[in-house]
Amino acid sequence: MRGGALQGGWHVRQLAFALVFWPAALLAAAPNPVNSASSPSATTTATTAASQPPAELRLEPVLEAQLLRLVWRAYDRPEEALRSLQQLPSEPANPSHALQLRFAEARIAVFGADFVKAQALATELDAVPGFAGHAALLRAELLERQGQHKQAVEFAHTAVTILERGCPADDLRASVASNACDFRAMWAALRILERQQHRQGALPFVEATAKRALALAEAGDSTLLQVFSLGGLARTSQAQQQVEAARRWLVRALQTAQGDPVAMAHAKIYESAQAAQQGNPKLQLKVLEEGLVFAQQADAVRVLTRIQVSLADTYLHQGQPEQALKWAYQALPVTLQLQDLDAERSLRHNLGIAYILLRKFDQARQQMARAEALRQGKADQSQRLAELREEGEAWAAAGQSKKAIEVYHAERKLNAELQANYRAAALKQLQIKYDSERKQSVLELLARDNALKDRQLTNRSLVTQVGVAVAALLLLSLLLTTVMVRRVRAANKRLKANEALLRAQSERDPLTDLANRRHFLGVMAAKPGERFSGALLMIDIDHFKHVNDEHGHAVGDVVICEVARRISHAVRQDDLVVRWGGEEFLIYAADVTLERLGQLAERILQTVGGSPVLVPKGQLRVTASIGFAQFPLPPTGLALHWEQAVNWADMALYCAKAKGRNRAMGIQSVLAEDSKDLSQIEADFDAACSAARVSLSEVRGPQAG
Repeated sequence: MRGGALQGGWHVRQLAFALVFWPAALLAAAPNPVNSASSPSATTTATTAASQPPAELRLEPVLEAQLLRLVWRAYDRPEEALRSLQQLPSEPANPSHALQLRFAEARIAVFGADFVKAQALATELDAVPGFAGHAALLRAELLERQGQHKQAVEFAHTAVTILERGCPADDLRASVASNACDFRAMWAALRILERQQHRQGALPFVEATAKRALALAEAGDSTLLQVFSLGGLARTSQAQQQVEAARRWLVRALQTAQGDPVAMAHAKIYESAQAAQQGNPKLQLKVLEEGLVFAQQADAVRVLTRIQVSLADTYLHQGQPEQALKWAYQALPVTLQLQDLDAERSLRHNLGIAYILLRKFDQARQQMARAEALRQGKADQSQRLAELREEGEAWAAAGQSKKAIEVYHAERKLNAELQANYRAAALKQLQIKYDSERKQSVLELLARDNALKDRQLTNRSLVTQVGVAVAALLLLSLLLTTVMVRRVRAANKRLKANEALLRAQSERDPLTDLANRRHFLGVMAAKPGERFSGALLMIDIDHFKHVNDEHGHAVGDVVICEVARRISHAVRQDDLVVRWGGEEFLIYAADVTLERLGQLAERILQTVGGSPVLVPKGQLRVTASIGFAQFPLPPTGLALHWEQAVNWADMALYCAKAKGRNRAMGIQSVLAEDSKDLSQIEADFDAACSAARVSLSEVRGPQAG
């Protein structure tokens, strides 16, 4: 099992839940298929909204606050909220009053999963002049509840574009106080965008959107909206390894939530997720139990169920599958009743993992199949990666090695895609920043130049009398233009230098300063032809999960850095050492014999495990497992692509771990006549080894003194 995978998976899924559960944008996702009329109507509305007049109708603030409480009540009790709405007095002579009632009725229908009614009301509100921003928000909420995330984001963008005209950033509080800015609607639209950015792994953009939403919540003095925004920032900072920033955001969320049971229940959910990241199971349980009390006080059914799901998660990752089953089955009936498909997906996944650990494989496959059906069409790569890690660990713990390897390869592929998305988002944000600075410099230059031209035109009638002064002004303008042009050129040079530095940094691992996977891909891409030649050693730190769980992630980072340093000292000068991911390293040796390759593996084992690693509280004994092979594979020398070569080294590593770790397993020979034979061996490597089609050598690591 790869260290820390189950714990890390728990944390990611807790954060994914925290992104979903809130009213207005508290959209407890329960996707239903969109009826055939939805898509054309959606497209028409987006076009219409963009062409509406810039000013939105101003809503009555007292009535709006009253209706908002009903909409939030619909989050847990939609029928009760609708009855209360129908009991409110109507004012036929007041169009704004009637419009607000219809808008609230539509949102209650969205929460109650009455999509036919919500669709009809949305169509009605589309035609109201001066209401395009709110109508677009309603469409976005409806589409998101139905699982149409891409279309929902388009309408959310439209809503933000229209609503932000009344919410200028430089005078936000005054705009909210004068009721020119509907901060709640603007906040809800931004949260839809934030959730989509999070699903795509664009964490820098998630942070920027969350800060903008927080400013709106603070301007409107909304406790609950502030807690959601602060918790979201804590989640995003944690995902970007900004531990101290995540702690500060969480402290603010807990302080803001004081006195509000619903807000405290949600804040406790964020706190439990952070406790999971810190490897503190006792604190997780304590925080979740406190959250249960707050949710019961507030009669918040969905939040209560959400915390039960979290308790199932917690017990599952503490190695208590029986307790996990108990809490999961407690949460499942309400989840099914509320049509909360995201929560059901998590429960089905947890049930599957629990059944695997209990070796009840038929029940496990049934639950996993249901979770997979609920997962279809979702773009939540982070949550899927966490689920794959958990599933692979569970299959390995249950002794199902073939299934564990299959899931592990799927996880590694998805992880590479997610990291690529994150890097692309970071590069794009940095490019936007530098482009903005460059454009600002150009604008300043143009402004100064225009000012000089205006002055020249004004003084043209006095040319005869003040010729000397005009000449001086012209000379000054030339000098200023020259200076500004030089400054712009200098700024461009700095930008290019920063871009080059960023490209170099993107190919280095920030923790160990080793080459990263991207650098290795570049090395492979530069080699001519498809035939891979050389040797690969895949290295995994043994029992690294225990280091994180027992000593914390800070000590885990110390261990990774020290192992990276020892490996670098053990290899030859021309060998390439790559941090492959997590606690895994890859060594590429371009020119080495099979005999010297085994000696290199032994030297690495001795260097890594020969002496304990010094940590702040003492010493830790650390060992590693290695899988290695030389390519082309002897004796036939069949051609392999480098990706296949990595897979063969990985299979040898799995054999080393299966034999007890602290050793290296090397592929000496493979009896295969063609690529078809190689594919058969890869499909069932264990069987091929047992049938002597693959010959392995074993090098043992240093033993404990």
